[in-house]
Amino acid sequence: QVQLVEAGGGLAQAGGSLRLSCAASGRTFSSYFMAWFRRAPGKEREFVAGIRWSGGTPYYSDSVKGRFTISRDGAKNTVFLQMSSLKPEDTAVYYCGARRVDSALYEYWGQGTQVTVSS
Repeated sequence: QVQLVEAGGGLAQAGGSLRLSCAASGRTFSSYFMAWFRRAPGKEREFVAGIRWSGGTPYYSDSVKGRFTISRDGAKNTVFLQMSSLKPEDTAVYYCGARRVDSALYEYWGQGTQVTVSS
């Protein structure tokens, strides 16, 4: 049973920080690209950050570049999203997704975790 389980969401003040985690289980993800997406009310899903499970160059949307950092701990089978200098517009449900590195389709998704940033 393949699962991605997010945790760490909650309430933060503008300028504050939160760290999200995505615990992966059920298979080896060494050939996968891991990513964070978010969806704000009334808006389309937005790519936030991504990195190959095996390492390499991280990718970020322009809106979070310089503020968010994606990383992974292979020993713990977990992907993290460190969010700093939070803004109210970061408020959204954040999802962890995974796709094969040679595919454009995200085949695994987590349940989402709510992040709310107050001004």
